[in-house]
Amino acid sequence: MIALTLLTQADCAWCDRAKKLLTETDADVEVTEVSLDTDEGRQLAARHRLLFAPGLLHDDRLIAYGRLSERALRRELARIPQT
Repeated sequence: MIALTLLTQADCAWCDRAKKLLTETDADVEVTEVSLDTDEGRQLAARHRLLFAPGLLHDDRLIAYGRLSERALRRELARIPQT
């Protein structure tokens, strides 16, 4: 299973698209959503220099942000060893 953190904000079409792509992926993923309106979300965004939502983290590393494409998501997930 691949543990991911998705940084989102309210009324964000790109965030909604990222959530949809993550639920439709064939990979075995567990997604924790963190709002950028929370202290934790702001800290993660600052630490990873997230320019805009959504941000996708794995193992405390920013692997994608902004408009997430299905192809880019598959490529990033294929690079992560599944545990």
